[in-house]
Amino acid sequence: MNQTSSKPLKGKVAVITGAGRGIGRAIALAYAQAGAAVVCSARSAGEIAETVRLIIQADGQACAQTADVANYEQVVALYQRASDEFGGVDIVVANAGVATEQRRIEDSDPAKWRETIDINLTGAYYTAHAAIPHLRRRGAGKIVMIGSGQRNRATPGFSAYSCSKSGMWMLTQSLAVELLEYNISVNELIPGPVQTDMTRDAAIPPGEWFKTPEDIVPLALFLANMPDVGPTAQSYSLMRRAT
Repeated sequence: MNQTSSKPLKGKVAVITGAGRGIGRAIALAYAQAGAAVVCSARSAGEIAETVRLIIQADGQACAQTADVANYEQVVALYQRASDEFGGVDIVVANAGVATEQRRIEDSDPAKWRETIDINLTGAYYTAHAAIPHLRRRGAGKIVMIGSGQRNRATPGFSAYSCSKSGMWMLTQSLAVELLEYNISVNELIPGPVQTDMTRDAAIPPGEWFKTPEDIVPLALFLANMPDVGPTAQSYSLMRRAT
């Protein structure tokens, strides 16, 4: 197998939010194995330090930068670290997300409802907004939004999460249109139910594929490795049921 096929992301720099565990960690490990230098970000320093340790142990390149995606200054600093450490940014995975509570709207805590929107939607906006100048300097780039099929369904107790992911879908569409001229593609990856801390107590519909984080990796690699003229504004779903 030649170097190009074995390391399809060689020479690329990827920034991944929520990289300390679950889907984010799985994607970080896979991108590093594919040759990318990976900047791992999350609010927990200990978790991303472990992700970086695993990457370096496997002879990959990575660094850790703590950042709360709901804090724009910290997101700006994240990309500056990527530029300082590895020379730029080529791929962004907006994975950080929460589901702070599962209560009906009338019983919900307004502060927690707002927190979900701030992290899942505004945080995705901050993640993309701060990345654009770095991606433009490279002449092309990829932004992958980790969405949810919940954006299309009204489920009791999930109003904040559903609204945030519905907004993320439109953010993906808007970014794709605005960044097309710069060869920056923006697509949504919908994992469906995945075995993470967030879904520990979730009720999985009969017949649905309850995936491990590693099951998300092939699609995440596909989106990162598309040609510069590849598809944009698309939603790629791993759900077994129609979304």
